[in-house]
Order: sequence, then structure tokens, then C-alpha cells
Amino acid sequence: MLEPGARAAARRTLSFLSFDFGTRRVGVASGNTLLRSATPMKTLAVEGDARFVAIEALIREWQPDALVVGVPFHPDGAEHENTRRARRFARQLHGRFRLPVHEVDERYTTTEALADGAKDADAAAAAIILNQYLQALPEAHDAAA
Repeated sequence: MLEPGARAAARRTLSFLSFDFGTRRVGVASGNTLLRSATPMKTLAVEGDARFVAIEALIREWQPDALVVGVPFHPDGAEHENTRRARRFARQLHGRFRLPVHEVDERYTTTEALADGAKDADAAAAAIILNQYLQALPEAHDAAA
């Protein structure tokens, strides 16, 4: 049996930044295992190294335990060029920031964000991606950050 302090440590709240990757824009959201919900933050409209500089600033500010990246697929589940680009982006995040990176199927997230009336569809899609990840966790302390 775990001591009370050990139980608290085992169930500590994990925080995440989530990304809706695009070649021109990247939506960003934040969330945690305590609330098990995500909040849209902003869209980064920068490319190349400038994109990673902006992400590094967010990581320094929010200090997430892990990152979540939406990976697109065709409706039938088949991969396409943007699937490979998003996975490359996820690998780059891991390589640059040494944080765990979790991939989530992001089919229809932008469509859902627009249907919900989002003013910033990319950030709202990132929140939907992170919400999917958080809701799939069996318990908050089971998250492999």
C-alpha cells in the first residue's frame, strides 16, 4: 500500500501542450490531467526555425510534461503526405525539446472546430486533439508523460 505522499506523487497533475500541425500555421492548446480538458491558446503563423523558436518560448513559459501532435489521415485511415509531415514535426519536437511526444489521429478536428464557431480554428483544433488524448487516458496518473 502506498503512503499518502506516494499516492499524491503517483497522481500528480501532468500538463500538456498540443499542436495542430500545418505547413503554414500550427494551432496550439494547453491542458492537464487534473481537469482533463484543453484550452485553445493561439496559432503560430511562422515557418522553419522561427516556428521552433516560438514553440520553445511556449515550452519555457508553460513547462509541459509532454507534447501532443495531431496526425492527419485520409477518411479510410490511409496515410498521405501531411501524415508524414506531422510525424516528422513530432519527431523534431522530441529531438529539440527532449519531451515525450504523443500522436493523436486528428481527422475532422478543423471541421469540428469550424462547426463549433471557432474564431481561431487551428488553436481550437489543437484543443480538440488534446481533449481526445486526455479523454483516452484511463486515469490521470496513468499518463506516460
